[in-house]
Amino acid sequence: MTQFGMYSQTTPRNDASPARGQWNLADAYRYVSEAYGGYHFDAMHGINVDAGIFMSYVGLFSYYNFDNWAYQPSFVSSNTPWFFEGLRMQVFPTAKLKIEPWLINGWQSYGRFNHRPGVGGQILWRPTEKWSILGNQYALGRDTLGVPGRSRYHTDDSIQYKYFDNPERTLDKAAFSLTIDAGCETGGGVACIHGSKTTPKQTFLGFMLYNRFWFDKDKFGVTLGGGAIDNPGRYLVLLPPINGATAFSGTPYFTENPGQTFRAWDSTATFDYMPSQYITFRWEYNHRASNVPYWSGGGGVTPPGGNTGALGSVVPGWSPDLRKRENRLNMAILVKF
Repeated sequence: MTQFGMYSQTTPRNDASPARGQWNLADAYRYVSEAYGGYHFDAMHGINVDAGIFMSYVGLFSYYNFDNWAYQPSFVSSNTPWFFEGLRMQVFPTAKLKIEPWLINGWQSYGRFNHRPGVGGQILWRPTEKWSILGNQYALGRDTLGVPGRSRYHTDDSIQYKYFDNPERTLDKAAFSLTIDAGCETGGGVACIHGSKTTPKQTFLGFMLYNRFWFDKDKFGVTLGGGAIDNPGRYLVLLPPINGATAFSGTPYFTENPGQTFRAWDSTATFDYMPSQYITFRWEYNHRASNVPYWSGGGGVTPPGGNTGALGSVVPGWSPDLRKRENRLNMAILVKF
């Protein structure tokens, strides 16, 4: 599956692993979002073994925006992987249960950051049409470039429940989704617990909660929700593209060092008009806030005349316009067929 436009720029930019070695993986994979081969075994309710690039769990938000209840993902989804590269096996013991172990290069990485791959897996259980219960686990990956002794652990767990369904009513359907994430890094100068001045605590804690309403036989939709994260060490915070900065280059304008805090929260109100199953007209208001300047203000994050010098470097006489608050009104036309 190919990717163009926004994804072909942001996805490679947020992966530092191509900096290891001499192959320019970021450009090689820029227009590819999913590419794998495998084999299907006709056992139980199906067993698949795949190797290549495949989509990750992205905190209950789909990689395809058409499928989502909101246009702008909350922080938990924005700061968890959008793809994995490696090996996965999908086992369906029943028609309602999937067990999926992974052996992968690492945390959203085309290549391997150091010398140890990451392991993890997903368990998805849908006992009835009302419930979807999802657990994603990740461990052991050494995902900080140039720090071979630092390991990452993460859990991402979600429930989705449809609590109302009456096609004859004006309000014909309603459901909610709750996701809770927690994780940490240890080794290489940081600790999961009991941090100190010399070995700061490096953790992640976040949630997102959404409620969705459908009206007039699913022709209209309204979503209300939001979430928050607390990420000391900023090891999962997406780097603002200041003067073209990438996950590898970094930038002195927004550092991501052990011990530095990042706390943020967001809220969203979304209205959808869906005249057919193939097209959605979406209007959405987003409010996002952080404890440190992070969002691009009116002055932007690009120097006058374009990016200057090495990516992310200091430009004499200029600084980015970063704010602690962002309010945004989006209008989108989403098509899928």
